[in-house]
Amino acid sequence: MISERRTAILNLIVEHYIKTGEPIGSKTLCLLLPYSVSSATIRNEMAYLTELGYLEQRHTSGGRVPTKLAYRYYVDNLMQESEISEYNKDRIYEILSVNSGDYERLLSDAAKLISQYTNCAGFCCMLEDSLDCIKGVDLISAGGKKAMLVMLTVGNKIKSSLINLPCKLDDEYRYIFYEVMNRLFIGKPLSEVNTSLVQSSLLIARERTFDLLPVLTSLCSLCSEASQSTLNIEGETNLLSHEELGSEVYRLLSVLADKKKIISLIKDFSSSDSKSVMLIGDENPLYDIKNTSTILSKFTYGNNQRAVLGMIGSTRIDYKEVIPYVKYIIDVVDSILEVQNG
Repeated sequence: MISERRTAILNLIVEHYIKTGEPIGSKTLCLLLPYSVSSATIRNEMAYLTELGYLEQRHTSGGRVPTKLAYRYYVDNLMQESEISEYNKDRIYEILSVNSGDYERLLSDAAKLISQYTNCAGFCCMLEDSLDCIKGVDLISAGGKKAMLVMLTVGNKIKSSLINLPCKLDDEYRYIFYEVMNRLFIGKPLSEVNTSLVQSSLLIARERTFDLLPVLTSLCSLCSEASQSTLNIEGETNLLSHEELGSEVYRLLSVLADKKKIISLIKDFSSSDSKSVMLIGDENPLYDIKNTSTILSKFTYGNNQRAVLGMIGSTRIDYKEVIPYVKYIIDVVDSILEVQNG
């Protein structure tokens, strides 16, 4: 159990280090504490907090800095969250409302807002759904022999591709295209759309099979893309300003660019019972991000599709400023999805 005085000292050390990045000594703490106490007493208290694992002294003659354990204690017990202005609340809600019917864009907008308001990296991940099917497909003329293929899934994923056709997109071409779509592709699970299904179209398209081939091949690619977990990361370069990361920032950026490890972390979290979680330092199961603070929150939308929204920054982020914004953005996304899901 940490006494009231030790709690006050720890709180000052954490907030001073978050603000300045510099260790703090007993003499400075004497001036900051709201009551009179000697430097010797403060040194003793700091030594005790160090034994408990909340502080560390990086240099023999230097002051103390908080450990990752101290950040966790600060977030759970000491931090007083800052208020978000009504202007910023309205602006966030307005931006997120624009794409309220397009879940991928909604979550992407949320990740972008997280990166802007926290100066960290924001991310969203649409998790794969083995039961997702093709709901509709359209082919729109783009002039000449070009066309835009647009696919909508039952899980409300929208994918599109610009295609070069071997012929004009006339009425006959449209008729054959929609006939093939309705008989072979609509309602088909994304995982079952493959070259074998394309070959089956020969019986319907006959002599126009060659003309349809670019469209069908592109549709296979769109289904393959839509059937996988997709991770969108915003504001990675913000991490370059997080001095606490030091040279580790380049390894972190490499992990974010590769995406596979982060997706694995997200999938593990999505199968847990927690709706939201904040992982500080060594609480992160992924070794490459053990010097970060990571927030994860999951959502269910549409036909039981799943997604995760989150943030990643150094352990020295300004928690009382960052956490309220991430929470608010998550709450707004939650409320929008709740309305959309009925």
